[in-house]
Amino acid sequence: MSIAAALPPALHAPAAPRMTAEEFGLKHHDQRVEYVCGQVQERPRAGGKHGAVCNGIAFYLTQYVVANALGRVFTNDTFVKVPAKDDPERVYGPDACFVGYDRLAKDAEVPTGTITALPQLVVEVRSPSDTWGYVFGKLGAYLDAGVSVVVVIDFETRTASTYRNASPNAQQILTAADALTVPDVLPGFSVPVAALFA
Repeated sequence: MSIAAALPPALHAPAAPRMTAEEFGLKHHDQRVEYVCGQVQERPRAGGKHGAVCNGIAFYLTQYVVANALGRVFTNDTFVKVPAKDDPERVYGPDACFVGYDRLAKDAEVPTGTITALPQLVVEVRSPSDTWGYVFGKLGAYLDAGVSVVVVIDFETRTASTYRNASPNAQQILTAADALTVPDVLPGFSVPVAALFA
C-alpha cells in the first residue's frame, strides 16, 4: 500500500481551487462568512446589543453621507475585498463602511456580491466572540490595504477607537464623554460616542 493511500482522505485530497473575491461574494452572499487565505471562515451571530450599535453608527454615517451626497454607506457583512500581497482575494464583512463616489461612482451599479472598491472608512463593532488579537489583526489588514480610517467600537468599555497609518494620531481612544469625528475622511461629521450606546 502506498503512503498516500494509507493517509486519511483529507490529508492527501487536492486543495479546492481558490475563488476570486467576486466569485466568493456571489457564492456565499446569504451566509455570515469571510474569505481569508483561500479559506471560507464562518462568523458567528453577535446578538442584539451588537446589532443595535451597528445600526446606530450606520444611521449617523448614512445621515451625513446622504445629506452631503458623498458616497454610499454599506452595513453588516457586506462583502468587501481587502487585498493583501499574500492574499489578493481576501474578503471581509465590516459592520459598516463608507465608499465615496470617487471610488464607486454615483451612477455605477452596486455589485450583487463583493464590493471591490476599497472603503475610505471602515467600522468594526467588537463582537462578544472577538478576541482583541483578532480585532487588531483585522484592522491592521484594512489599514495595510489602504483604508484611511478604521473605527473599532467596543460596547463593553463604551469606547470608540480610531486607527490610521499616519502619525501623530495613529490611534485615538474616545470615551462616552467624547465625540467621534473623522475629518480626514468625512469633514464635519461628528457624533457623541455616548449616542452609539443609547
